[in-house]
Amino acid sequence: MFGITRKVIAQHERGLVFVNGMFTQILRPGVRWVIAPFKRVAVEVNDLTVPEFEHCIVDFLIDDEHELCKQHFQIVDLGDYEVAFVYKNGKMHTVLAPGTRQLYWKGPVEIAVETVNIEKEFEIPRGKAAVLGRARPRDLVQVANFIVATEVADQHVGLLTVDGEFKTVLQPGTHAYWKFNRNIKIAHVDLRLQAMDVGGQEILTKDKVTLRVNLTAAYKIADPVKAHKDLVDVTGQLYRELQFALRTAIGTRTLDTLLANKGELDRVIYEAVAPAVGEHGIEVTNVGVKDVILPGDMKEILNQVVEAEKAAQANVIKRREETAATRALLNTARLMSEHPALLRLKELETLEKVTEKVDKLTVFGGLDGVLQDTVKINVNGDA
Repeated sequence: MFGITRKVIAQHERGLVFVNGMFTQILRPGVRWVIAPFKRVAVEVNDLTVPEFEHCIVDFLIDDEHELCKQHFQIVDLGDYEVAFVYKNGKMHTVLAPGTRQLYWKGPVEIAVETVNIEKEFEIPRGKAAVLGRARPRDLVQVANFIVATEVADQHVGLLTVDGEFKTVLQPGTHAYWKFNRNIKIAHVDLRLQAMDVGGQEILTKDKVTLRVNLTAAYKIADPVKAHKDLVDVTGQLYRELQFALRTAIGTRTLDTLLANKGELDRVIYEAVAPAVGEHGIEVTNVGVKDVILPGDMKEILNQVVEAEKAAQANVIKRREETAATRALLNTARLMSEHPALLRLKELETLEKVTEKVDKLTVFGGLDGVLQDTVKINVNGDA
């Protein structure tokens, strides 16, 4: 009532004095008396172990009580293109956005503030990027709202685009960028060898036979910048080129030609696709037709054709062998007629075969009787 207030301020505290709602002073530790006759006095006690000073009079203190602020606070007053890293006791605590005005009590908690201008250089150094990229909300307040962070894997690159304009290629590692006052996008590109399948393509051959063909191709991104600038959908473009080349190659050939040399089909498709996508930064290493599937009735017809061809081949072989056997018999007969000893040997050979089947043989007249009476061959061919 009389405007006299007694307040005890601890070592880790400070008191803000308000007289009739107007800020007047800051009380240091000790027993403090505030005398303001016939006025309403209020003392707000602040704990310095929580160094952030959050109060509606922050702007007033910075603008109108600047010298008093410098005695008790560490002042952070950021411009439109400035951010600040705030460290508590040597450890990163938070990040302040551009335009922020913040006061930190000078006290038991050591506060360090690092201010960075991001108007032109908006990439966060790799050491800080690794910390910010893995930060949890309770560790770094609102950090996720301030940065764009990404981790580019091995055998990959990142394509950095700022406000719709391509800027640079990011190598493997952790990268982070301030996104204040700009729109940042990072696209990841895999540089490893990849495979693409073009399956179930129903295509009509030159001789009007419908085939179902499965194709596979191996490719990699040789120039990610060119592929990103030229193509909206890299894999979609490659798929369409393979489709067109496959249809052209099959549509200009007959079924017999295709089945006779599938390797040529691979080569023709490769030679059509590789240059078409190569000018957009895609390198095709090989192309191969996996399956050529015929309709059921065509399979049956081809089986009949193959069967007829094999039967004809077998008949030719049989006739050839019969001719060879007849020619051999003729040569044998000629030799026997010219050399009687050969005929005699043939008689003995025949006699040996006959005697194997005879159970009992009575010999009269000795060996000559056997040779003369058992087997008789006359000039008319009767035995």
